[in-house]
This record gives sequence, structure tokens and C-alpha cells, in this order.
Amino acid sequence: MRRIKILVVLFAACLLAAACGGGSSGGGGGSSASGGNTTLTISNESGALWTCNFNPFNLSYIFLSLGTVYEPLAFVNTLQNAKATPWLASSWAYSNGNKTLTFTMRNGVKWSDGKPMTAADVVFTFNLLKKYKALDINSVWSVLSSVTQNGNQVVMTFKKPAVNYFYYIADQVAIVPQHIWSTISDPVKYPDLHPVGTGPYTVSPCTPQNITYKANPHYWQPGKPKIKTVNYPAFTSNDTANTYLANGQAQWGGQFIPSIQKYYVSKSPDNHYWFPPVANVSIFPNLTNPILKDPAVRQAMSYAINKQRVSQIGEYGYEPASNQSGIVTPTFSDWMDQSQGAQYGNNYAYNPSKAISILKADGYTKGSDGIMQKNGQKLSFTILNNGGYSDWVASVNVIQSDLKAVGIQVTPKNLAYPAWSSAVLNGQFQLAYYSETGGPTPYYELRQWLYSGNSAKIGQPAGSNFERYSNPQTDALINSYGNTTDPAKQQQIVHELSLVMLKDVPVIPVTESVSWYQYNTSSFSGWVTQNNPYADPAPYYYPDWGQLLLHLSPK
Repeated sequence: MRRIKILVVLFAACLLAAACGGGSSGGGGGSSASGGNTTLTISNESGALWTCNFNPFNLSYIFLSLGTVYEPLAFVNTLQNAKATPWLASSWAYSNGNKTLTFTMRNGVKWSDGKPMTAADVVFTFNLLKKYKALDINSVWSVLSSVTQNGNQVVMTFKKPAVNYFYYIADQVAIVPQHIWSTISDPVKYPDLHPVGTGPYTVSPCTPQNITYKANPHYWQPGKPKIKTVNYPAFTSNDTANTYLANGQAQWGGQFIPSIQKYYVSKSPDNHYWFPPVANVSIFPNLTNPILKDPAVRQAMSYAINKQRVSQIGEYGYEPASNQSGIVTPTFSDWMDQSQGAQYGNNYAYNPSKAISILKADGYTKGSDGIMQKNGQKLSFTILNNGGYSDWVASVNVIQSDLKAVGIQVTPKNLAYPAWSSAVLNGQFQLAYYSETGGPTPYYELRQWLYSGNSAKIGQPAGSNFERYSNPQTDALINSYGNTTDPAKQQQIVHELSLVMLKDVPVIPVTESVSWYQYNTSSFSGWVTQNNPYADPAPYYYPDWGQLLLHLSPK
């Protein structure tokens, strides 16, 4: 959802409003006997009606269940230097030269059907990922050698030191109940329509227009969640979702709002926003394409795009321009090697003349139609985009114009979310506009882009690395990051990975992907703020959105 994110006709809007229930001022719904709202409504444009798929191992739908319905072993805060907090595991410890990681499981945790959650469920979950590679979104079994149970503990043994995998293993894997998932014949295609988890919420019910999350009566944290009902309406366009938010019908937003000061903030003194940069919105060239696998073509494309202009026109400046090294600034400025970027045209700063010279040196000439061509093959491609994201549509229009100026023809195909997401994951595109999730340091997004273990054959879903990049030397570099806990050595590895981005241009970062976050303080307290970033605040960022909901209280 926005890092993953509907044309709602009037009839659909009416259904949506009915699904969400009535509301008092500040929007959203019911009040408790003490007068505080106990129903919160989210406005986050998805680009399609809900399919009601809650499979926590499906990259297209994981954001709907991890953190709220399903929980991980620990919470790693990517906005607070990877600060780790116990969740289903009460503690953990490394041993054996950082090649063994032992989790002690929390006592008294139950599944939402009332059955106890045990260490056996954790072992089952990880071995499920081993059995079905498509479920292993972050390729944890590329470094794991075994996961076993020792009483109330789960012992994970690695092939070599892998401290960097703590984030993926502890924070990004949803623990599922063995008594249910062991009976599923094909967990890869399983839609998980009625999920049973340990999280603070259950799904009751889900319709194409709205997901209703209800407080889990068996939740292990006493007195939580204090918000008893969460409505998550489906929106197919920014415009409808923004109106819903600005009118006070929703209290928590996660989308692009043009002229946000005028359209949203000015409507109420209780309306606020914060957009921390966390990753990149990028062009993914399909590297199996015989033309796009030529690095010179990709280099020319990066030079030809005026990323500052894309930021200003497409994103109203809310998402800053990216750089080709892939390092998000100012969030991770300390990780950037400025001297590297200087060697590559100030990190591929806008330079159409440079783009043309690269193409000419590569044997391309401009035809009578203005399109560069070589050996009868034209630089003409389609680019897949989410048609529901009005900012992305505008951004790609700028990109289209910039590339045309240097002789590269790009035709946008603006699809509904399910078709767009499926095509990108399965590699069925020439160019695609998409965004990864990133992580606690720049390493994690670079790994998502560059690690061959995250990819898949065309026609099979990739966990990331949608462009299908593969380089054994780069893989070795990525794996070496986990062999050290020395910050200086880890930073040097990131510098070398950034150099891969500059040399090979396997992905073209365009704007920095921010966590879109709007919130209304009239009815609820405990929100994430810039001064208290206890979680990533976007309502699609998993598992963080579960943490935020657990912090909220009705006023």
C-alpha cells in the first residue's frame, strides 16, 4: 500500500459510508459510556476495492494483517535507530559468535480463537517459509540453517553471523497458528478470509467497501486495545479519500493531499501531518528485457529525468527528489559517500545532454519520429503505474515528458491496484513505478533492490528485486553485512552497494518515499509525532500501525 495504496462512484461511496457507521464530530463512530470515541476510521487510498485477503505472507496484502491481526516476535523501530522492543518474544539473545539467536516466548498469549500460542507455533511458521519459498518474502532461509524448539524457547541457527537479519526475522515475519495453517493445502494461494492471530484485532467483517477490525477479547495486553473498532474503507482515488479525511469522517490518513495546508490543516486546529522520508519511489526496468538490460540505456534514463521537477509537480514537494545512490536524505545522510556521487554527475543530476551522449556512444541514433533506435530496435516502452495514485500519475507524466526530450518513448499504463501489484511482483512489465519499504538503515532498501535471493523467475512473485537483478559479487557484499557489528564496516558495505547503484543503475530512484501521515487529535490521544516517533506512522506500514493503534486512547 502506498508503498502499497479507488473511481468511487456515488453508489460505492454510499455503501462505504454505510459500512463505516455513523459518527459524532471528529468522525468515525461510536462513543463509550464515558463519552470518548471508541471507533477510529482510516482514510488511506488503496486503488481498488478490498479483496478481503489477509494472508500475512502475500506481499500485496500483508499490510492489512501484520501488526493488527498477526504479530511478530519483536518490534524494530526504523525511525529510532532500529530500537527493538519485545512483542511475542519476551527476550532474545545471540550466542555462538552471532550464529545462534534464541527467543524466549511470552507466557499467556492466546490466539483469537482462545487457544494458547506456544513456541511450537513459531517453529512451525518459520519452517512453513522454508517449505514454501514464495512465502519467504525476505529470504530469511538464505541465511538460516535450522529453527527448533527448546521448551519455551525458539532456537535459530544461522549458516554464518547474520545480525542484520534480526529485523527481517523478528519484525517482518507474522507468527501464524499451527493448528490452522497445518491444514491448509496451498498456503501460497490461501486468502485467509477469517484470520486467527494473536494481535489486538480480529476482522469482523470484511466487505469490498470496508474492513472492520474489532478488539480481540483474548488479547494478551490487559486493557488494550482501547480503540474498540477500526474502520478501513476502500478508496479508489486520492480525491475521494482526501475529502473523507478533510471532512472529519476519518481521523487517520495515509495519502498524498495536494496543497495540504489549505485543503486539510486549515480545516481544523486538530488536523496535523508529518511526512518522514523512509525509502524511494523508483522506476524498475525489467532487466530480462533485451534492450533494458543494457546499462547505458538505464544510465541515460536516470540522467534524463528531472527529479526535482517530478518532486514539485507530482508530489507538491512533499516527497523530495531522490539520488541515484539510493540513500534517503536527510534520514540517512550519514550513510552517504558524497565523493562517489560527484564521480557520477553529482549523483545523476538532471543532464539531458549527458543522456543523449551516452545513447549515441552506445550506437543509438534518433529516427524521423524522434525516437532513439539501434539495429531496428526503438527505445519505446510501457511503464506500469497505480492509476489510483494521482500523485504518481502526475509524476510519471513528467517522467514521460523528460524521456521524450532525449528520444526515449514511454507510454504509461495506469492500472487498478490488484492488476498493477500483481504484474510488478511477477515481473510482467517493461518499466514499472513502485516503491520498496526500506528498513532501519539504507542497507535494507539496497538489499531489497539488489539481492538475487529476493527475486524470482518471470511469472512468479518476487519478494522484492522486481527488476530481476542478479550479480554474485553484489550478493556476497550483501551477505557480508551480517558478518560484522562494526558500524564503520557496515557503512563501508553500504558505500559499495551504492556504487553498484551508480555504476549499473539497476533501479532508478525518482522521489523519496515518505510515510504519508495525517492525524486528527480531537477524539484520540497518543499519536506519533515528530518529537515522539515511537513507530512509523503511516496506516499501511507494517507492523508499526499495530503499535500506533495500541498507543491510542479515546479522549
